[in-house]
Amino acid sequence: MKKYIFTILAAASVMMLASCQEDTLAEQSVITIDKVVTTEFDEWLEENFVNPYNIQFKYRYEEIEADYNYYTIPAYYDMAVKMAHLVKHLCLEAYDEAGGIGFTRRYFPKLIFLIGEWEYKNNGTYILGTAEGGRKITLAGANYLDSSIGSARLLNQRYFKTVHHEFTHILNQTMSLPTDYQFITGNDYVGGEWSNAPYNAGYLKRGFISSYAQESYTEDFAEMLAMYVCYDNEQWDEWLTEAGDGAELILAKLSLVRSYMKETFKIDIDQLKAAIQRRQNDIITGKIDLEDISINK
Repeated sequence: MKKYIFTILAAASVMMLASCQEDTLAEQSVITIDKVVTTEFDEWLEENFVNPYNIQFKYRYEEIEADYNYYTIPAYYDMAVKMAHLVKHLCLEAYDEAGGIGFTRRYFPKLIFLIGEWEYKNNGTYILGTAEGGRKITLAGANYLDSSIGSARLLNQRYFKTVHHEFTHILNQTMSLPTDYQFITGNDYVGGEWSNAPYNAGYLKRGFISSYAQESYTEDFAEMLAMYVCYDNEQWDEWLTEAGDGAELILAKLSLVRSYMKETFKIDIDQLKAAIQRRQNDIITGKIDLEDISINK
């Protein structure tokens, strides 16, 4: 920013001197706009996102892609590189395993847009990501990625549960979710009050896998699938134990999620879960180089 300000000021000074001496203006503009330079990362994205999946991974900030209701900032370049690797390894290739690359290519949104900061709301919560019209997923908070890479729990909590959640919405827009799902805990959805007391505690006992699942049955469905595939069986056993009588409701919902994915998209969610869990371990143990953008021809 300072570089450009100084450049413009210097140019303005030259123009003023020229005006005083000759009372004329230069024929060419002294202000130029830098062209986007293709980087090695852009070439890597072409090879790993565009060519196999027809997915555009936007890491450069574009105001038109951002939500004007929030203050947003660009993602750092190095965080964008790492996030691209993570999306590829934990999401795209996991769905390839469970449903084949044809499934991923057909249904996964064609645009992933990164922003550096979370989208903060005035009720004390913040948005981790959004899906729009089946074509775009926005991932927020990219600039905090390094603090999460060593923990599967944090990676899921801050980023990848959101990706799977939003992708579930996109699948639901393609094929409607089971009608019976909305009646399992039909009278207990609370809309925007989900983050407030008393709803922000005790939700497992009421048959919800997360606090946010209480917002609506469509959010509940997306939370069920995302939470199931992202977290290991040990964590699920802990949640079901804590739920007590609510565990029966949670398992009834999970059964409908499982049958919906199998019958509608030929996806075995247990196979998907196993792929994601193994791939998460690859990240945590450092088996995947998140900074390598070389292309093997």
